[in-house]
Amino acid sequence: MFSFVSRSFLTLPLLLAALAGLALPVGAQPAADVGAQPAADAGALPPGVSAALARAGVPASAFSALVVPLDTSAHVRLSYRASAPVNPASVMKLVTTYAAIDLLGPDFTWNTRFYSDGVVSQGVLRGNLYVRGGGDPKLVLERIQAAFMNLQDQGVRVILGDLVLDHSAFELPAIDPGAFDGEALRPYNASPDALLVNFKSVVLTFQPDPAAGVARVTSEPPMAGLNIDATVPLSRTGCGDWRGSLQARFNDANSIRFEGRYPGSCGERVWPVAYQDPASYAARSLEGLWRATGGAITGAVRAGLTPPGARLLHEARSLPLSNIITDVNQWSNNVMAQQVFLTLGQLSPTRVLTESSLADRLAPVRTARFERSREVVASWWKRTFGLRYAAPVMDNGAGLSRIERITPEALVGLLRHAAVHPKGEQFVQSLSIAGVNGTTARMARGANSAARGNAWLKTGTLRDVTGIAGYVNAANGSRYAVVGFINHPNAPAARPALEALVEWTAAQPD
Repeated sequence: MFSFVSRSFLTLPLLLAALAGLALPVGAQPAADVGAQPAADAGALPPGVSAALARAGVPASAFSALVVPLDTSAHVRLSYRASAPVNPASVMKLVTTYAAIDLLGPDFTWNTRFYSDGVVSQGVLRGNLYVRGGGDPKLVLERIQAAFMNLQDQGVRVILGDLVLDHSAFELPAIDPGAFDGEALRPYNASPDALLVNFKSVVLTFQPDPAAGVARVTSEPPMAGLNIDATVPLSRTGCGDWRGSLQARFNDANSIRFEGRYPGSCGERVWPVAYQDPASYAARSLEGLWRATGGAITGAVRAGLTPPGARLLHEARSLPLSNIITDVNQWSNNVMAQQVFLTLGQLSPTRVLTESSLADRLAPVRTARFERSREVVASWWKRTFGLRYAAPVMDNGAGLSRIERITPEALVGLLRHAAVHPKGEQFVQSLSIAGVNGTTARMARGANSAARGNAWLKTGTLRDVTGIAGYVNAANGSRYAVVGFINHPNAPAARPALEALVEWTAAQPD
């Protein structure tokens, strides 16, 4: 019988937020204008932007921006070092998600398939159960539970064989999750996988029990062979750095221990962490979920390939691409962006360049690799924009990179193109709305904000980078494409300059 009840519908937004990225340095170069004729003062920074840069100790030479009306006959409002190649941080996700909308279509779905090489009789599968990952970016607990329940409804309750996990749709090098910034346990550093289960994360929940003097610890998903301390003593200290107070120990793949105390003043808190042994995450979590849903297994849970003659038992379809890119862009989800980027690499760059039919674009023809994704996106960019804008330098498609580069004028070109694309509305609606949701929910909070509810934006932040790009509806009735970047060691402190840029755009008078 089904017994595991997930709390993921409560914790998933927290986990999505935890999957957003961090930081790194980059230089800048001089720029030129693009697009329509500039207005007379298009090169002068708005006073609010200049003041915010000065307060943060950031020189204007580290700032790049372009504000252009979607009406191509109207004047450019601002062009400042607009052809300078910059590190865009997570704003690069706009290239990945728009290429996906154009090449795959908003209704595209991924499939996780369940096969068997045995016979099912009286609730027993005499053989192996194979789970073949198809790159689903959001294969979360509830959807896995639903698939397992479907299998059990078909009579597969006991597996007299192995549970074999097939990751072969993606061909990826071994990845050190801490290589980027030394933060291996941060969920935003989760690596992509053809069988990406629940973002390779363990969600810990702490609930104080003052009568017992402890905080009770629960976790999801259930992980085979992972022991987690069920309680941690309470302290009377202020909440503050409650995670540090726990003195959590993640050095053993088979356990999570707490050597400190949990501040009772914190109330209930949730802590998503990347599992310390990501290579075994899928095996441990799928075995734990199978058993928690009432299933049994006599063999091992291991990686392997699906044999050609295996029989398909169930196909679990993902959410459509339009839903996936909303998580990618509103919450800046790094691993989901990389899943989408890798999926593009399964297409033929020749077909991308020469074929226009949807059927040709949807046909995956090769195993996904990052280099193949870069090849496909380069071909798509050439077909879409020709030589008008400098092609972006792509790495993993998520912006969690030291080497990715793009110019503000290239991003504005993309935004303008998307605004008139027959299926571009799903791309626009995937962006965070200033003062309302996603990564810009805390922007435009002032009583007199003109941008609140009128700006659809993608943000980006690394250690030495901050950026913003999207659309702004202005008071004068015009709609603008807005792009701004700061590449400087003090970039995070200068984020108010980008917010000032958005407010200035939204407040454009009649």
